[in-house]
Order: sequence, then structure tokens, then C-alpha cells
Amino acid sequence: MAHAPIPVRETALLLCDLQNDFIHPDGAYGRAGQGAAAIAALPARLKSLVSLVRAKGGWIASTHFTLVPGKGGEPFIAEHLRQMRPFLKKGDFAPGSWGHALVEELAPSDLVVEKLGYDAFWNSRLEWVLRKAGVRRLLVAGIVTNGGVASTVRGAHVREFEVTLLEDGCAAFSDSVHRAAVEGLRPVAEVITVSHALTALG
Repeated sequence: MAHAPIPVRETALLLCDLQNDFIHPDGAYGRAGQGAAAIAALPARLKSLVSLVRAKGGWIASTHFTLVPGKGGEPFIAEHLRQMRPFLKKGDFAPGSWGHALVEELAPSDLVVEKLGYDAFWNSRLEWVLRKAGVRRLLVAGIVTNGGVASTVRGAHVREFEVTLLEDGCAAFSDSVHRAAVEGLRPVAEVITVSHALTALG
């Protein structure tokens, strides 16, 4: 027998790492010339869906990649990340900073969760707050498709959330990498477009 559809009030739109330091021209990546048009386009594409989920009584949750500051504010940076992104410095992705925040077009979120690695469930309170909010279904969007998004989708799947990936609500630094990551997630998540989600919820 088919299960009843999960209502919007038990659904969260999970925005992965759509932060100023990643996306805004004045953020850490923008200042370093590290960006992609597909990533920059996400906030405008997702804005209507964020508004609709709010209006229908659903939850907006956002994950925030975090560089935890140590003595003198110098951040702890994993060695692999330091090698890939040598431009990262003190103040970037710092908790409470402008760069750490969700981009203005999509703010505010109802549930804000700091994350330290790719999977937003790892060493974070994400599962706890989602369960407390009564969330059973996740619509996942954000960056990057092959990194934080893919890991978080799989983390949600093994925790038995119903997961839907918004294919054009995610992006990577190359389209081929994005497409390959989406295909790899089809066994663990429903894959739809933002337009499809708007129609289904509206």
C-alpha cells in the first residue's frame, strides 16, 4: 500500500552552504576569483521556492560551512582544504560573520546549522533539530553538488528521511561534475527540478 504524501509542514527546504563567503563577490571565494556562473545563479532560482515553502508552513533550513577559530582567531583548516583553497584566511567562514551567513536573497532560515565537513549531519545538530521540528522530508539544494550536497543527501538517506534533490537548485564548479553527481544520487533520492517542486507544492 502506498504511503500518504508527507505534508509541507513536515518538509524542510535544506539550503546547503549558500553563504556570502562562497557566493557574494565580496566573499572569500569572490575575492579570490573562485566562482562559477551556475553557482552564482542559484539564489535567484531558489528565491520563489523559499517563499512558497515559508508560505505553506514548511521549514527553511540552512547549513553553514564553518572554519572554527582558534587562538587569535586563526582558523583550524583541514590540510586537504588548505591545499585546494590556499586563499582562505582569518575571518573567512567565521561563526557569526557576514561571510558565514546565508545570502540575503534567501534569508532568514528557520533552522541554522554549522557544518565542519562535507556531510552536514557529521558532528552537527542537524538531525536533532530536524527531528524536533517534525521534519520527515527534505528538499535539498545548494553547493557543491559533488561535495556537500552529495554527502548530505546520502547522510539524510541513511537516516531514513525522504530526500528529494533539486537538480537545478544545485551547482558545482563544472557542469560535467554536477551532472555526474546528480546521476550518482538517483538511487538514494528523488530528483526533480525547482519548477517541478513549485508546481507540486503550489
